[in-house]
Amino acid sequence: MSATAAPAAAPTESTSAVLNVPAAAPAEAAAHYAARLAFEADVSDVHADLESGAPGIVVVDTRGEAAWEQGRVPGALHIPTARIAELAPQLVDPSLTVVTYCWGPGCNGATRGALAFARLGYRVKEMLGGFEYWAREGFAYETAAGTDQRPVDDLTAPRSGITCAC
Repeated sequence: MSATAAPAAAPTESTSAVLNVPAAAPAEAAAHYAARLAFEADVSDVHADLESGAPGIVVVDTRGEAAWEQGRVPGALHIPTARIAELAPQLVDPSLTVVTYCWGPGCNGATRGALAFARLGYRVKEMLGGFEYWAREGFAYETAAGTDQRPVDDLTAPRSGITCAC
């Protein structure tokens, strides 16, 4: 018996995992990203508005009491999600855009809070990153014991403390 060589493997085409689903047409992409920005704000932009006193927004912490006491965005209102329908009409000016936040990216409490405000007729945006990224970007926050601040986490913001300017 003679041994035969195995046939040469056919060259494989390189495929892209990213392009397995083709990118949207530019006009569709523009509409999608514009829509996202209508619903979201990042912590740097919220911080800039609060620091400058820019009119038009109110920041609402949708977490429970223990989380509120542990740390919160300075000047935020505390309205836990379960109490938004009850308390918002008394506490939140309907002419303002509400910016909701919760713990962080792994929590959808800000999303649920934003939904509750929207159902009441408020304009609303969700603060991406929540309290976690507020603290990680080095912004001062209030606690039950007073004001606190952590060093900038250089995986979330430039070490200089200056915003990423994106």
